[in-house]
Amino acid sequence: MPEANKEATAAGRYIYAIIPDQGPLTLGPIGLEEAPAYSIGDGQVAAVVSAVKAARIRPQRRNMAAHQEVLKQLLQQVTPLPAAFGLVADDDAAIARILKDNSKVFLEQLKRVEGSVEMGLRMTWDVPNIFEFFVGTHGELRELRDNFFRDGGKLTQDEMITLGSRFERLLDEDRENYTEQVETVLRTCCREIKRNKCRVETEIMNLACLVPRADLERFEQAVQQAAHPFDDNYAFDFNGPWAPHNFVEMDIRL
Repeated sequence: MPEANKEATAAGRYIYAIIPDQGPLTLGPIGLEEAPAYSIGDGQVAAVVSAVKAARIRPQRRNMAAHQEVLKQLLQQVTPLPAAFGLVADDDAAIARILKDNSKVFLEQLKRVEGSVEMGLRMTWDVPNIFEFFVGTHGELRELRDNFFRDGGKLTQDEMITLGSRFERLLDEDRENYTEQVETVLRTCCREIKRNKCRVETEIMNLACLVPRADLERFEQAVQQAAHPFDDNYAFDFNGPWAPHNFVEMDIRL
């Protein structure tokens, strides 16, 4: 173990990721509290950790930034299984037990993401008012609204609920149709695609894509191809590469 990590026995070991064990790995003082990040392996899998003084790590910006920096550095060398933020084991011996108890699961997960990275893709309606846009593009919504406002009065509560429900149904239908349309193109270069929940009303899709490193250029081309049929009322934004957070299923018990 590096000299910098031979700290007081009370120090815990913060877990960043699981990687294939390819021998000792050190990343320098980029971990939490500017501690060196290093690997502890068992010959098959390894945990990337750093020494920390606190048993509980607060989700402060500097801590989360250090966590992400370690993952970023790892991703340049290997595809890691990213650990959830805040995992602290007692010591190196505890890390060794975690590796032993979870070796089979870790190896299966590493095989799943081997040679790949995660790319994100968001598609949104880029319009000033999403309801008015739908009124202009969906005849049934426009007709319903016009019927309700025919007498020039205010909508009743039941009419507002009916109009809102119709709008939500059309939103969901368009989201599903557009997402399937885009996924059909992306499947040519993605090993897996996961749909994440839309966070705002104008969001059409929020996809996580597991892409082989060798196909990253093809992925960008596929995004452009998928975006081509849509006009300026729609926006595409892709990001990455990232560690495959959305494609890792680990339950590390300390």
